[in-house]
Amino acid sequence: MWEAMLNLDNDTLIFHEGYDFDDEHDDTEQIDEDHPMWRSERIALTSVGIDIGSSTSHLIFSRLILRRQGIALSSRFVVVKREVLYESPILLTPYVDKTTIDTQKLDEFIHEAYASAGLTPKAIDTGAVIVTGEAAKKKNAEAIAALFSAQAGKFVCATAGHNLEAILSAYGSGAVAMTHEKGGNFTVMNVDVGGGTSKISIVQRGAVIDTAALEVGARLVALDDSGKIDRLEDAGLRIGNAAGVSLALGNPILEKDKEKMAAVLCDSLFEVLGRGKLSSLTEKLMLTPQLEYDGRIDAMMFSGGVSEYVYGFEGRDLGDLGTQLGRRVRERALKIANGLPPLKDADVRIRATVIGASQYTVQVSGNTIYLSDKDLLPLRNLQVVTPQIAQKEPLAPADVKEAIERALHRFDILNGDRAAALAIHWELGPSYPLIRSLAEGVVWAMKGHVDKGQPLVLVFDADIAKLVGNIIDRELLPGSGIISIDGIDLKDFDFIDIGEELPEARAVPVVIKSLIFRHTERGRGHDHTHSHTH
Repeated sequence: MWEAMLNLDNDTLIFHEGYDFDDEHDDTEQIDEDHPMWRSERIALTSVGIDIGSSTSHLIFSRLILRRQGIALSSRFVVVKREVLYESPILLTPYVDKTTIDTQKLDEFIHEAYASAGLTPKAIDTGAVIVTGEAAKKKNAEAIAALFSAQAGKFVCATAGHNLEAILSAYGSGAVAMTHEKGGNFTVMNVDVGGGTSKISIVQRGAVIDTAALEVGARLVALDDSGKIDRLEDAGLRIGNAAGVSLALGNPILEKDKEKMAAVLCDSLFEVLGRGKLSSLTEKLMLTPQLEYDGRIDAMMFSGGVSEYVYGFEGRDLGDLGTQLGRRVRERALKIANGLPPLKDADVRIRATVIGASQYTVQVSGNTIYLSDKDLLPLRNLQVVTPQIAQKEPLAPADVKEAIERALHRFDILNGDRAAALAIHWELGPSYPLIRSLAEGVVWAMKGHVDKGQPLVLVFDADIAKLVGNIIDRELLPGSGIISIDGIDLKDFDFIDIGEELPEARAVPVVIKSLIFRHTERGRGHDHTHSHTH
């Protein structure tokens, strides 16, 4: 088994600054954990990840070992070991009705998982809950995330939008890792087919460069034990109409009608994968714009619940279209003549988007910070977004604005609906005209967020935080809440807490919570012993 940090930076992805993730030659690991020497260099955390999807829900408990980074004393810790303690069974996500997830049954399932793992919420140091796919649309999705995070301890709570879920599945499935292993411009298409939606990611050079999503999934129609329809999504009704199948709650559905619907679903999915002109039906099923990438794709892999059928790890009829859709997807994917890239095995299938844990690391931003109001701190659980701003002179504010808006859209952070921290890479030095252009672009992109009451949080890797903060607060956007800090190493998928200013040091502590994913798994329905091999 191997684990990689979920980050876009190539060096960081390869086990953080050259650390072997298993770290088997670590001499101090033999020291008892209560020994002062161990505690000065190590942190042990127990984590939980909860994935609530439109089709299935499940938990993973892990034990993380973090080590102080570098030989010299440092305040930053990185994960060097991760042991899976317990994986819950896969639960078909329960519903009270079409629009309401059954909170009570989910609550019982989670309590049973804790009991089976031999853990209590008090024993959990960190973790994450993610609500994905059609489940994120249900009217009580936000309440569910809040409920379970409150019950289970410290959490980074993130309800994934379609683009973010596509990115998460690409990392979890092993698609990103494959582009690292192959090198060059080797490009992978990852297709995550779940209960209500399918998410497509294009991956190249260790980064997700394009995403799309559409309403194609196995549980757009769900049946009870007697074979009658007990849940019918709007998209399921649309697919039924296109297939010439009459659907209604309480009515049975014949096997031949399942096949007709699966054929329509498969056709729509492969229209998107083929990156050609879409039919009117497929256009109506699209949840995002179409894929823009039109270059060569070298490999294709599948993740999500339906991938268990695609790869032959599942064959049961679970009261939906999974068996029919999975078989058709596999047949289509294996046809070389269709112009698609060769099908490759995924490292992780149904659990590709589950978040294993949150890694806590601590850094400190020093005396070049800018705080417009000390009462703005502390701030907790800010999602990090890293705009790709071209490092060129002259720097146009419009280009900065476009880069930031594009980055926010990737993470479905729209219209100031939640706070975010912009992590900005800067190579151009402390020239006032350049920094002024940067500040203007930031203000143009983020003014709507500030107007909605969100703080403007900027994190730089160069010592320009005070300069940028001063320009924005005194010249461009007076009176807004600005936190501008620097000297912090952040990546996409990090979440951060920023603590109150340390008066004597004129610095603020920053807690970084980076998402960690599993990259090996044997699949649903297969008994196996969880181990951490070196």
